[in-house]
Order: sequence, then structure tokens, then C-alpha cells
Amino acid sequence: MAKTSMRIKTQRPPKFKVRQSNRCPLCGRPRAYYRRFRMCRLCLRDNALRGQIPGIRKASW
Repeated sequence: MAKTSMRIKTQRPPKFKVRQSNRCPLCGRPRAYYRRFRMCRLCLRDNALRGQIPGIRKASW
């Protein structure tokens, strides 16, 4: 879980455009962020397992 202060800080508009950072909106994780889905790999996997992301299905063999 991300620190609450860092989650709030990323929601504010940055002073400069290059200071913008990607963070998962669900859990606040800054690493392993997928731009296409706008979430981290952990939330992506969890939501795919539940079937909440259209067109994505977790592979199992």
C-alpha cells in the first residue's frame, strides 16, 4: 500500500510537466504501472481474474 501523502501529491497538478508520475489509482503503487490499462500489475491481475476488464482473461494451463 502506498503512503497517503504520496497518493495526494500525485493528484495535484505538477509544477512542471516532466515531474508527472504514473501511479495506480486503485492502490497507489508507483512501480509496474501499465499505461494501457492505467493500473499496476497487481490490480490488473486481480481485476482480470474477476472478469472486470473486458477482453482480458487470465491464462491458466
